[in-house]
Amino acid sequence: MSGPTAVAGALDSWPEVLRLAQRGDNQRALLRALLRQIAAEVGATGVSLSLDVGGADRREVSVGTVPDDAAAAPVEEVAEGELRFFGARTGARPSPATLANLAVSIHALRLGERLKRQSFEVAYRGVELEALYDVGLAISRTINPDDLAEEILLRAVSLLDARRGALYLVDGSDLALDSTFGGDARQRVATEAPEVAALLESREPQGLELLPGTEHLLAVPIEIEGRRHGLLVVGDKESRRGVGPFVGADRRTLALFANQAAIALENAYLHRQALEKERLERETELAADIQRRLLPESVPQVDGLEIAGWNQPARTVGGDYYGLLPRSERKLVAVVGDVTGKGMPAALLVSNLHSALHLLLEQEWVGPVLLERLNRHIHELSTANKFITLFLAEIDGTDGRLRFLNAGHDFPILVRADGGTERLASAGMPIGLFAGAEYQVAEIEMAPGDLLCCYSDGITECESPAEEEFGTDRLVDLLIQRREQPLERVVGAIGEAVLDFAAGAPQGDDQTVILLRRSAERS
Repeated sequence: MSGPTAVAGALDSWPEVLRLAQRGDNQRALLRALLRQIAAEVGATGVSLSLDVGGADRREVSVGTVPDDAAAAPVEEVAEGELRFFGARTGARPSPATLANLAVSIHALRLGERLKRQSFEVAYRGVELEALYDVGLAISRTINPDDLAEEILLRAVSLLDARRGALYLVDGSDLALDSTFGGDARQRVATEAPEVAALLESREPQGLELLPGTEHLLAVPIEIEGRRHGLLVVGDKESRRGVGPFVGADRRTLALFANQAAIALENAYLHRQALEKERLERETELAADIQRRLLPESVPQVDGLEIAGWNQPARTVGGDYYGLLPRSERKLVAVVGDVTGKGMPAALLVSNLHSALHLLLEQEWVGPVLLERLNRHIHELSTANKFITLFLAEIDGTDGRLRFLNAGHDFPILVRADGGTERLASAGMPIGLFAGAEYQVAEIEMAPGDLLCCYSDGITECESPAEEEFGTDRLVDLLIQRREQPLERVVGAIGEAVLDFAAGAPQGDDQTVILLRRSAERS
């Protein structure tokens, strides 16, 4: 034959083909042996085979001399491959047996490549899971929400080999930017924006520049049980050629990491809540202790009087206040107050009331001026919806003279020694409601054996499970029946009666009682 020499040794290729086929460990060498056999059968100076081995990958196998313009040569399709001959005899064709063997060898090569890719994916998956485990362990140790957000973003960027990143957390109906890496990011975006939905579905978001200047974005939601906590975004995957797009495996990896991030964020949030609750409980206990110190620690000794007091707050701290303040060996100032509201705000106003009242009692006698000055002081300190109902009285244990003022409080009950009852009615505006309020003083005489009960509305408005109120009548009946008993027993009986009436129903108001009885024997 004229022209370039045919592939050397081609006529001896069958023994080599048989030997390589029996070994089965080198499909590329077997393909080359088959190509040399084909070259021998068609008298070619070169043969090339282009193969699709799966995905976007192709393999090129050639023997002999292949010209630079090989792509222009005629193609013969064989087993998902393209076969080209160069310098072959006119009309020459490989034998069917050789082409069949070539097809089997191509199939074996493609199968081997597929197994190799699957083995790589399994190995990569193992490395990926190990990396996710390490990353999840690292972020789970961070319980400070501020530090955690930054840690999550840095780990995500590192895990995906991304140049840019941003972490958004839910703020109302928006996603608010919390942390960025590698550049600026959009500050806010609507949680249900169509652009966000498109991004999460791997579609091209129109007009959404979360990371300005990036070519490729990947985003996954951070959520637990359908409750979205935020959005994790990375941009521009690093590669040897610069930056490139993220592949399907990257989305899966980022989604798995986002699940761990959601759990870590939830735990950090719960931890912060627990710390805040613990702090509030400590502060509340401290406030309760301070408030307990504002109430009388013991009953004062005043000639001619028997005295008892009792207070039960509806919460740890309350808005009721009572005071038993000796003015001399024979005089006592008694006060019962009820601040609107409950809890800490009411307790703070009780503290102001206690301090102001003690200071004013050192300067003023029990009368209108004292209450008017107290009213102006509380009005300046409290908000418009905060005020105090107050009953203030001064009693002389020697002659039983009782002077009293009422600022919107429940009328005290006076039980006479013979069982008759009176209400100490005296009108006046609650303390702190109007700066210019005026008050009037009234007087009454308590005879030996007479019992005075001052109380807050938490007693009479105590509700049963059927939402019936304890009422004033029940309190009056109890006082009449027990008017001669020791006052500690009477106070205890009131507390038990109210407790039994409530029958376990939660009460929303504080309960306070002061009992004053003029002794039967005068000192």
